[in-house]
This record gives sequence, structure tokens and C-alpha cells, in this order.
Amino acid sequence: MRIADFEVGLDQPMCLIAGPDSLESRELALDVAGHVAEICRELGIGYVFKGSFDKANRSSHASYRGPGIDEGLATLAEVKKQIGVPVTTDVHVEAQAAPVADVVDLIQTPAFLCRQTDFIQAVAAAGVPVNIKKGQFLSPGEMSGVVAKAREAGNDSVMVCERGFSFGYNNLVVDMRGLALMRATGAPVIFDATHSVQLPGGLGHASGGAREHIGVLARSAVAAGVSGVFAETHPNPEAALCDGPNALPLSHMREFVETLVALDTVVKKRPFLEDSLK
Repeated sequence: MRIADFEVGLDQPMCLIAGPDSLESRELALDVAGHVAEICRELGIGYVFKGSFDKANRSSHASYRGPGIDEGLATLAEVKKQIGVPVTTDVHVEAQAAPVADVVDLIQTPAFLCRQTDFIQAVAAAGVPVNIKKGQFLSPGEMSGVVAKAREAGNDSVMVCERGFSFGYNNLVVDMRGLALMRATGAPVIFDATHSVQLPGGLGHASGGAREHIGVLARSAVAAGVSGVFAETHPNPEAALCDGPNALPLSHMREFVETLVALDTVVKKRPFLEDSLK
């Protein structure tokens, strides 16, 4: 599939989807996008800036949700214009799909909503590529049905994203076999390295996180074979208004991406052994 000016797939270099979890200020968005875009251009990989205008699934009603759709889309449009990169955001209700599609190059759907048929098809019908996050409650194989729903709406530009599986209370684990299993959907597979270390509701009023595990999970996923990596990043995660505990500090982004690109290059030089053992 194609996003803006680059192709996404196992026959291509990995792409990166990255940005702050929630849009805070226009200045911060431009700073993050510019920093990451420079790294990705130097490494020759596709980059999509990500920022949410509304976090409708926060742990507490008192938590920061974002700037709202109008201001958020204006910020994304400014990033696209000034930095020259494609942009993505998530939608939470069907009515948001059309106005968001007028601005972004990729629409993301929340993991909790992956089984909602009308929602998935409304987003797919908006006419731009879609990144469908796998629910924390869903097996990898069940994503085939989710992708089929999106394609039935007339959109073949669909990717699927692994972001961890619920394992007891307030904890997520990642089964790397699932990345290979999700390839059976025929859609590019993306690995969300930062939400996979989230501790949902772990702080009581908000989600916690274990960012020290971001690197090991991301390296493992790229070694398993993926089309891209998703990572939320912030100049000062401790001060981030949303999901700071599992955000990668922006100062570590270069070493993070350089390592993953090096691994990706090696892994994709040969056919995957598992494909010959089926």
C-alpha cells in the first residue's frame, strides 16, 4: 500500500509513524515532526507524523483529552505544510472520519473499536489509507475478519497494528508470533512499540508505562519482520499531557531508529524461514 509518496510493505524499508500521543501545542508538534523527519530522511525511510486531537478513551474524565478536532486538524495541516511529511490521527466516532480524511494521509482507529463493524467501514469508506489497531482482547488471527470489513467498504489500503495483549490486570504482553500470524491478513503489519509497554490504568487515575522496555520490544518486532514501527515520543515525557510514562524521549529517537533500520535491512535480505515451513 502507499502512504503519500512512499510504499509500505515487507518488500520495502520499514516506515516510522511517530509523534506525541496527544497534540499539545502547535510549536511542540512542529518541533517533534521536524526532528523525526530529519532522521528519517537521512536514513531513507518513510515517516508519518502522528498526533491525536481527542483522546476519548482516557482513564479519567479529568485527564487532558486534546485540543479538539478543529484546532487539532489545523495543527496537523500546519505540520504537513511546514515539515513536508504525511500526517495521521485517530478518530473515535463515525462522524469524524470525513473531516479528518480531508486533512490527513492515514486514519488510525483505536484498538478498543476494532470489532465495531459500522465504525471500521465508515472510516475505510472515507477514502484514505487506514491503520487498524488490534484490540488488546483480540487474537492475531481474528484481524483477518477486521481487515475484510474494511476492504468490503472499498478500501484496499489497510494496515494492521499490534499494540500488546491484556495479560492479567494493568499489564500488556506481546507475542511476537502474532506479527507473523497477522501477515495472513494480506495487510502490512505495524508494531506499536510504545503502547505495548503501557500499564493500562496502572496509576489508578491514568495509565502507567515501562519505557525501558521500548527498545527490546521494537528490536524484537523488527527482527520478526514488520512493515513499520509506531512510537510515541515527546521532548519531556515527564511533562507530557498524555501517556508520558510510555513515551520515548525525543533525544533518544535517533539511536532508536538507526538501530531498527539496521536490523530491518538485514532481516529483509532473505525470505522468511517461516514461510517455507507452512
